[in-house]
Amino acid sequence: MRRKHNGMRPQDIVILVKIATILSDDWQLKDLASSLYISNSEISESLERRAYADLIDFNKRNVRRGNFLDFLIHGMKYVFPAQAGNLVRGIPTAHSHPFMHKFISSGQAYVWPSALGNILGQAIEPFYANQVKAIEDDEQLYRLLALLDVIRVGKVREKVIAEKELTATLSAYVKSY
Repeated sequence: MRRKHNGMRPQDIVILVKIATILSDDWQLKDLASSLYISNSEISESLERRAYADLIDFNKRNVRRGNFLDFLIHGMKYVFPAQAGNLVRGIPTAHSHPFMHKFISSGQAYVWPSALGNILGQAIEPFYANQVKAIEDDEQLYRLLALLDVIRVGKVREKVIAEKELTATLSAYVKSY
């Protein structure tokens, strides 16, 4: 019998993005938890919630590409909206991520608040508290999460670029089901 579905939590997005970028399906829960700075039990509960929502397969090893991309592009901004906050020091996100500089030029910066950051910008709350730690050694996760922030706070042109890049990147990793 399945557990009761208790909705989606913001860290569920990060967990699925991380799984989507793992090239094999023989990853260990403890390694995923360690790399994301999320407890094993929270990872396990997240995978249960996402299997219920059909965003990950029954075995909870592989992300369902079509469903996940559909949710990220069309639903995430409504479930986890973001608004720019006060000026703070932080880690660049959204169109301020270095990857987006080849597409967008803006004098306005968005950042995840962090004492480790060296950019002054408007605060965008990360999906969960340890997200900045999780991206320190994972440039791919950092880029993908910044693209998700573009979808959450960007203008139409920026969102189109982010959706295209997100789709291309995740399609290269995620198996079709």
